[in-house]
Amino acid sequence: MKDLNYLVDTLKLSFESADARFTVDELNDTLYIELEGLEGYSEEEIEEIATPLLEITELEFEDIILLPLSTHSD
Repeated sequence: MKDLNYLVDTLKLSFESADARFTVDELNDTLYIELEGLEGYSEEEIEEIATPLLEITELEFEDIILLPLSTHSD
């Protein structure tokens, strides 16, 4: 959990996000990270910023997906 929080905090800083949250889909072994303001970046910018961070993480997920932070609650 410490590594997961560190990754989310680092992505939050990298994308200058004021808020972020994550969800783990254990069934599909997928980590979803929602970042405020992510929609302001192009796909190329997101890849350029996030890829080096995701490559060095020791988290063992099949997929890590970055999404804009949704403002509605479920």
